Amino acid sequence: MSLVNALIVKITQLMPKSFVRIFAGKYIAGEELQDAVNLVLNLNSKGILATIDVLGESIKNKDEAIAAKRKCLEVLEAIEMNKLKANLSIKPTQMGLAIDEDFAYQQILEIVQKAKSFNNFVRIDMEDSPYTDSTILVYKKLHEKIGHAGLALQAYLKRTINDVNQLNKLGTNYRLCKGIYIESESIAYKDRQKIRDNYLQSLKLMLKNGNYVGIATHDDYLIDKSYKMIKEMNIPTDKFEFQMLLGVKEDLAQKINSDGYKVRIYVPFGKDWYAYSTRRLKENPQIAGYVFKNIFSFGK
Repeated sequence: MSLVNALIVKITQLMPKSFVRIFAGKYIAGEELQDAVNLVLNLNSKGILATIDVLGESIKNKDEAIAAKRKCLEVLEAIEMNKLKANLSIKPTQMGLAIDEDFAYQQILEIVQKAKSFNNFVRIDMEDSPYTDSTILVYKKLHEKIGHAGLALQAYLKRTINDVNQLNKLGTNYRLCKGIYIESESIAYKDRQKIRDNYLQSLKLMLKNGNYVGIATHDDYLIDKSYKMIKEMNIPTDKFEFQMLLGVKEDLAQKINSDGYKVRIYVPFGKDWYAYSTRRLKENPQIAGYVFKNIFSFGK
């Protein structure tokens, strides 16, 4: 069945965007900020937290980066106005990191200053390897100047353990995920179990040092091992949370929440939904098969 789902994903990418939008509905809140607000209100009513993300990574110039920053500021204002249990996630390249590092830092600093004024928080996402060092540098500067920001790390990168050892010294608030970008075997693990092992080793180092960790995974194996680690190390529930993507393993998110652990859902919205949605389908082909089946009533 996995081969069938993978084929469906390939076919889907050749179809009109109006059709792909049906698939996208599972992964994004909508095109407008109010769509995200409404969805987060619903999540909050179930005891689930959220992080809101403005879609759009392909910034071509500073004007586009400034427009993206303004949208992020609007998100923080909407979170405050609606009293949402949510924070903001941003991608550094969306703020202009690939154009001018200092410019991007000033952009992100303005966003974090706004978050601080609301006693909120900004998660700096990690992108592909050309931006790893610069993203960590931006985070360190923010941490020293203002706080109210956290950093995502990717367990499939071989450097991650070393990064954790350095960032632990700052008391970093982490989001730990496996990683989704295609990287060279020279810098990234390709074997599934090696990635899992590196994930768990990184997680243990983070928790042992007393850092707050967003355990971002849909992998049942990693969640089970995380549960065990938390209990064995006697980690307080205010030192971690589980994080998942909108539309992926929703039953599992509810179970974790029912087990008494915090769950935060990544809620993206915006006009640039197409690239994000096709990437999600590639990562999770079973969703394509599920939606395709429902649309055409296969298997009834």
